[in-house]
Amino acid sequence: MAEFSSFLNDKILKERSRLLILSYLMASEKDSAAFMVLQKKIGLTRGNLSVQIKTLAEAGYVEVKKEFIKNVPQTSVSITEKGILALKQYLSEMETIIRLAEGNE
Repeated sequence: MAEFSSFLNDKILKERSRLLILSYLMASEKDSAAFMVLQKKIGLTRGNLSVQIKTLAEAGYVEVKKEFIKNVPQTSVSITEKGILALKQYLSEMETIIRLAEGNE
């Protein structure tokens, strides 16, 4: 039987919205997105998105950059190397679970 210790221990990626945020960032051309773009694409409230991004940042999975562009505050979020590795590991383990469930392994 396959070993899923990191999957079982990574509580960060068990939350659907955090998984969506990392997946969106990894699929984006620059591995980053503006806060408002994330909010629109993922469909979370500002407050919920802020909480989830904070959790991801504390885990080292994303970096948050705040700046002013034409005197307007802009927040962007980018996935870190640690976040990429965690997401790839999660997806790999999920693929293994699916193959096991289908009886292909």
